[in-house]
Amino acid sequence: MNAQLTRYDRWMQQTMNRREAAPLYATAGRRRALVAVHIGLTVATVTAGLTMAFGGSMIAAWVMLALVLPWCIATGGINASTRGLLELRSRALDERQRAERSEVLARAHRITTGLLFAVAAAVIGYGLAGGSTGRPALMALVAAVIVHWLMPMWVAGLRAQDEPDDE
Repeated sequence: MNAQLTRYDRWMQQTMNRREAAPLYATAGRRRALVAVHIGLTVATVTAGLTMAFGGSMIAAWVMLALVLPWCIATGGINASTRGLLELRSRALDERQRAERSEVLARAHRITTGLLFAVAAAVIGYGLAGGSTGRPALMALVAAVIVHWLMPMWVAGLRAQDEPDDE
């Protein structure tokens, strides 16, 4: 397997297998908490971004800017907990990891499909109730795209297994 890896592939493998952040995701409870924190930071960042876009608030811009670093740290922690399952190229993964990636992507796809149906039904219902669907539909679309983008990482973080104990 390693014969076909590029220098970039080897660098990414080393990066994704660093253990400095291991205390963030050492147990299943910590991984669930890390994913929950990431979801909360994502919701807050997107809310601040949409507030800034639609309201022009500078406070929202500062809030969004302040949330970016913790969001990036949480993203790195989730990626490290999965050892780069979704970030590494397929050729850098072994057979078990490729199967795990396929399962994670399939599960995330099923979740986001259900979410998209729910969002579409809510926007249609809002429109049928007489509301103007322009801004709410755009906000729902932005949120759905972001959830679609991040759901595989969240699922992978929740499915990651504990590291074996050192003997």
